[in-house]
Amino acid sequence: MDPRLIVALDFPEAAPALALAERLEDLVCWFKVGLELYLAEGNALVHELRHRGYSIFLDLKLHDIPNTVAGGVRSAAETGADMLTIHAAGGPAMLEAAAAVAASIAHAPQLLAVTVLTSMDRAQLGAVGVDRSPAEQVGVLASMAAAAGITGFVASPEEAADLRRRFPAATLVLPGIRPAGSAAGDQKRTATPAAALAAGASYLVVGRPITQASDPAEAARAIIAEMQEASAVRA
Repeated sequence: MDPRLIVALDFPEAAPALALAERLEDLVCWFKVGLELYLAEGNALVHELRHRGYSIFLDLKLHDIPNTVAGGVRSAAETGADMLTIHAAGGPAMLEAAAAVAASIAHAPQLLAVTVLTSMDRAQLGAVGVDRSPAEQVGVLASMAAAAGITGFVASPEEAADLRRRFPAATLVLPGIRPAGSAAGDQKRTATPAAALAAGASYLVVGRPITQASDPAEAARAIIAEMQEASAVRA
């Protein structure tokens, strides 16, 4: 088991998600509940996973007016989730409102500011009017979130080293993790587990390389072995 591995339960309903969690119970202590699964099953699924002893990364990417996002943070805290995502693109007022609510709640989830989605490259950013590279935009959004009091960021592995240098104490949660030989899918900016850890990741989020493997437990073991080997090399 490696507590830095978060497995993404990207399923449309609870049954396969809970079945996978059971298969991985001796290997994984963190699971991600994203938008698809949360909209299908709601808080009940989060409560069930918490009841089974898992830590939960609630990846809802809240993005709305400040008051609405603040209310969303307050409601999400009631699930017992350990981490919660909000979109940094919502702006300073929204980020400050979310941070203020989290600071006022006992056992609130750690807020993670989503910077630039790993599915986006420069062309995708340009299509929405952002005339910066992904790395530049990540830096702008992370700085804004940090100024609002948020100390965790979601970015691709490509930006991790710069974020770690600029924010040494930050929690960096990196999706887009693909073991060597895995298909990138719809991800544009990816890295292997070893490379992501070398760049400064706090947590790695892995979905399809585990969830769609013929043997998810063996796939998880292989990723954990790579993570631990990479850490031993750096030690």
